[in-house]
Amino acid sequence: MMRIVTGVLVMILFGTLASAQGAYKVQPGDVLRIEVLEDQTLNRDALVLPDGTISVPMVGSVAAGGRTLDAIQAAIVSGLTPNFASPPNVFVTVAALNAAAAPAGGSSRSIDVYVIGAVNNPGKARVRSGTTLLQFLAESGGFTRFAAKKRIQLRRTDGKTGRTTVYKFDYRAIENGAATAAPIVLKKGDVIVVPERRLFE
Repeated sequence: MMRIVTGVLVMILFGTLASAQGAYKVQPGDVLRIEVLEDQTLNRDALVLPDGTISVPMVGSVAAGGRTLDAIQAAIVSGLTPNFASPPNVFVTVAALNAAAAPAGGSSRSIDVYVIGAVNNPGKARVRSGTTLLQFLAESGGFTRFAAKKRIQLRRTDGKTGRTTVYKFDYRAIENGAATAAPIVLKKGDVIVVPERRLFE
């Protein structure tokens, strides 16, 4: 009996959250929290990629950009249903908004960063101060089909010493649901390098 009551309370809780966010149109760079009551191994935070899609186990690629949470939720339920005896209870909420939100303190200051390699829009990009590397990659136009997303580099040169520090970033792991470490906040003059895949990579 307790299990049934708990399940009902969870459904009410998630239903309320989803309703509160129901009118929001999801954007690339958002992070969506997906909860499946019948199989907790499917629960995860999914990044909305530059092409507007998210990756969901047992479903594959799901269109999310420009859609409401209810529409995304319905698409996931539809994709999962063949794997369950009855349609599963799925709840989708916004875990984090993309970089389009105003930075802390209301500052609108922008900085120039650079991206080269296997990306669709290489060159100089102007971003809001406080933007993280992950946020930039999510809204910068996407990767080419040959991008080695596991070996992205951020190269930062100290203006005083001239010394360059290289930070390695595994975007593929993020796509697969891995937890992120402390976010890398971009600084003026940073260069993001996206190499091409090796032959058998």
